[in-house]
Amino acid sequence: MSMPFYVAPEQVMKDRADYARKGIARGRSLAGLVYDDGVLICAENQSRSLHKVSEIYDHIAFAGVGRYNEFDSLRTAGVRLADLRGYSYSREDVDARSLANAYAQTLGQVFTHEMKPMEVEILVAELGVDGHPDQLYHILYDGTVVDEQDFSVLGGEAETIAERLKESFTEGMALSAALQSAVKALAGPERTLAGSDLEVAVLARSNGRRAFKRIEDGELDQLLTG
Repeated sequence: MSMPFYVAPEQVMKDRADYARKGIARGRSLAGLVYDDGVLICAENQSRSLHKVSEIYDHIAFAGVGRYNEFDSLRTAGVRLADLRGYSYSREDVDARSLANAYAQTLGQVFTHEMKPMEVEILVAELGVDGHPDQLYHILYDGTVVDEQDFSVLGGEAETIAERLKESFTEGMALSAALQSAVKALAGPERTLAGSDLEVAVLARSNGRRAFKRIEDGELDQLLTG
């Protein structure tokens, strides 16, 4: 009878983390940042139908990088959870923190117990209303939750892009300035990103209860050049 191979738990976790990071790095990055009227999310995405950025609930948005089918299944689960909580209690009881914790539990469970971890990073953003601050929750492939301030970057080159964004970010930026700052950070010094290369959406206080809005076509081009 042959003896099974023993692999140290530390090595198993390291291998799973390396696998997930490599999968995420193959995709394009995205950035979410706070501007004067809410939260802007800008992703490098040439597809017009496969969205990286979507609405979850009234003042909550979802964004993901990595393997599309995996983060889209998480988005769908988040929509269902938010709808159930809003229906069972009240719309005010649906918040980004509870959704981020639910996502963290799911990703952590998969990372620890399944053979293959999810190759995703996700961002849950909530628009601050009634004097509350805007919130950005960055959830990693292993279930780690990071409560970001001012901006958050997801994807393979996140650290480099975050450094570029840190240099240009200022509190209270207008939408046009915030978008241009995010695009320059995503592109880097050697590339140029046009409107057709981007997926852009905002959570804006001026939009009312349904705060989520996609910015496309002529409006996007005008903000990029304004």
